[in-house]
Amino acid sequence: MAAVGGTLAGAILTTQVAGPLVAQDAQRNSSVYQQLDLFGDVFERIRSQYVEEVDPAKLIESAIDGMLSSLDPHSSYLPPKDAADMRVQTRGSFGGLGIEVSQEDGFVKVISPMDGTPAAAAGIQAGDFITHVDGESLLGLTLDEAVDLMRGPVGSEIIITVVREGVEEPFDVSIIRDTIKLTAATVRAVGNTVVIRITTFNDQTYPNVSDGFETVVADLGGIDKVAGVVLDLRNNPGGLLNQAILVSDAFLESGEIVSTRGRNPEDTERVNAEPGDITGGKPLVVLINGGSASASEIVAGALKDHHRGIIVGTKSFGKGSVQTVMPLRGDGAMRLTTARYYTPSGRSIQALGVSPDIVVEQPVRAPQPETEADSTRRTRSEADLRGSLNNDSLTEDEIRMIEEERAAAEEAAKLRDEDFQLSYAVDLIKGLATMAADDTK
Repeated sequence: MAAVGGTLAGAILTTQVAGPLVAQDAQRNSSVYQQLDLFGDVFERIRSQYVEEVDPAKLIESAIDGMLSSLDPHSSYLPPKDAADMRVQTRGSFGGLGIEVSQEDGFVKVISPMDGTPAAAAGIQAGDFITHVDGESLLGLTLDEAVDLMRGPVGSEIIITVVREGVEEPFDVSIIRDTIKLTAATVRAVGNTVVIRITTFNDQTYPNVSDGFETVVADLGGIDKVAGVVLDLRNNPGGLLNQAILVSDAFLESGEIVSTRGRNPEDTERVNAEPGDITGGKPLVVLINGGSASASEIVAGALKDHHRGIIVGTKSFGKGSVQTVMPLRGDGAMRLTTARYYTPSGRSIQALGVSPDIVVEQPVRAPQPETEADSTRRTRSEADLRGSLNNDSLTEDEIRMIEEERAAAEEAAKLRDEDFQLSYAVDLIKGLATMAADDTK
């Protein structure tokens, strides 16, 4: 009797709970179908009664784009041509101005100009707002519509109106469109410091970093001759997640690099580093600024949380979401935000960014005219005095080494005028390497 009673009570309880839930689902589905009927009704009225004949396909595309763009600034519909352009862009070559943009308060905001592009040459800066293109206001347009206005034939001129913080009035900038061919990463030596500059994360990023690092280290005489590494991620708008993981892994021996969490808890994915640090544990400084976004922030966040490198510069952009590009029928695609990513400490950088360990602003260059007297003036020393004594405590080789070190220091000082943040990072590497050398004695 107890068993039967329990079964009967369970059946009654299940019926009482499940009944309202089923009714709610049915009501929700009915509401969705009613809204779809409403959409069909509006579509037919526009197609048949609008003052001019319209293209039904464009109406549908606009409706899809409106649906996606209402979600967040990074979800959008890609018509067949844009989808093809995007696929080319991830391979490292595309046409345009060379700027990564987002939308804020209805205007187009520059995340970062890309190195060696027309936008960078014209002086466009991260944080600039673009309000007009060839005199046409961008207010009220979707991000894709605004980007379409900025596209055009290679060699054609475009005039964009820019609003910049600290500048009282909007100003116009003329740019000649060009084919953008990006070298994803370059590697060079500044003294005995290896500087890795990553401009974007596409299919070529990690190969560029790996091959370039090997070449520069060989030129310096081996890894033992390397004082440390500067990883320059400034004005890097991001790109492919897998490339950000590979670059992070290059400097980590173990531990989590990044985790992504989707709508459902079971969609959580974690990526861990494989053993092997290409630098052999050399000091590492990572440069970031307000133009460092998305994949750049994954790298900076991973290296910071593992205390693998010192983060120098200014706060990064703060894009902590992952977009998946999904092919659609008709060769189009949709870019949909499908997950948030988290640094190894479990922190999201969405809207917060990665904060540097050492804040270093890039000063505005104010070049002073050099006079002939300034260019020829030199500080006099004891060695310039007639009849001064020679230094008998050093060998010729030791004297030559001191002179070479002095020349390297003077060369580094020149870098401060060209790029203060990079100069700071190189000086920091030199200090860390000196301390490490003292500890081994």
